[in-house]
Amino acid sequence: MEYFYDFLLVLLPAGTVLYGMYLIVASFLSKEREKMLVELKTQNTQTILPVRLQAGERLCLLLERISPNNLIRRANPSEGTAQELYSRLVGEVREEFSHNFSQQVYFSEETWEAVRAAVEDVVTLLNQSRQNIDGEKSGIEFAKAVFSLSLERKNDSISFALKKVKGEIQLYF
Repeated sequence: MEYFYDFLLVLLPAGTVLYGMYLIVASFLSKEREKMLVELKTQNTQTILPVRLQAGERLCLLLERISPNNLIRRANPSEGTAQELYSRLVGEVREEFSHNFSQQVYFSEETWEAVRAAVEDVVTLLNQSRQNIDGEKSGIEFAKAVFSLSLERKNDSISFALKKVKGEIQLYF
């Protein structure tokens, strides 16, 4: 019995010391892991932030380029018929969108849907303008129809999408 009592007198302090060492080592390893995660996030931010900013710039440029004013100005409506201008404009909108399609990975679903809706809204505007005018009329007549219909619309999906993109970019600053 005395042997057992002596064994406990040695085992209890040794166990307490071992448990204390375990807690210290576990705490140290936990802090080191947190430190490594913070460092990894910092490196990620330094790499991804410029790419996200560039994606935001590209989406803003897309939205500005497909706005009816800028779109028609670049297309030179004085050349060709309304049908030719319509085809050029729709082709340009779709090409711009497909060129920037990969930018969606850098933005939330809500923001990307706003951009996609703006593109669809411009195509719809062009389609409605095309239906309101004879295809053999001049491109200038078609451009006037686009501007007229654009002014009649109350909601501006391009401005809404631009606000969404800019708002999401501002979250990083």
